[in-house]
Amino acid sequence: MTKYIALLRGVNVGGKNKVPMADLRKTFETYGFTDVSTYINSGNIFFTSNEEDSRTLKTICQNLIQESFNLEIPVFVQPTENLITTLTHAPEWWNQDKESIVHNVIFVIPPITVSDVIAEIGEVTLAYDQYFVHTDVIYWSAPLKNYSRSKLSKINSLPIGKHVTIRNGNTMNKLVALSKVVQ
Repeated sequence: MTKYIALLRGVNVGGKNKVPMADLRKTFETYGFTDVSTYINSGNIFFTSNEEDSRTLKTICQNLIQESFNLEIPVFVQPTENLITTLTHAPEWWNQDKESIVHNVIFVIPPITVSDVIAEIGEVTLAYDQYFVHTDVIYWSAPLKNYSRSKLSKINSLPIGKHVTIRNGNTMNKLVALSKVVQ
């Protein structure tokens, strides 16, 4: 049995795509996943499964959400062990100055690749964006004062935005901490 995390894209944002976490937990449990838990209302769900393929689990999770909530929600799925490892590869500058800089992690939902995302965003200006790629995630930071000029802050308005889900630095740190507890 492997412990996984599923990150849902765009749920419970601005009153749209409402997915109550208690109902989501019940849906996953009814399907047969075990050790199901959620963190905050933005679609972070931990579960254990015998299935070893993250892409298969992604499809299962998306189908469960479609059937239970009548929503087509993209989902990023990976073993919690991978999430923990990913954070160890964050660049030194990421998530340091939390007062004047916004820190995020962009999770790229397959079959889209990080290269596809970078190609669509185009060249960034270092005064507005700083990013680092590790496997299927992009660590991104932008100064709060220039946030509206950041190319990456506009990712959700681009066509590629439908294929990513974003978590801020604080949420990422908490998800990793929870991953270590639930291993």
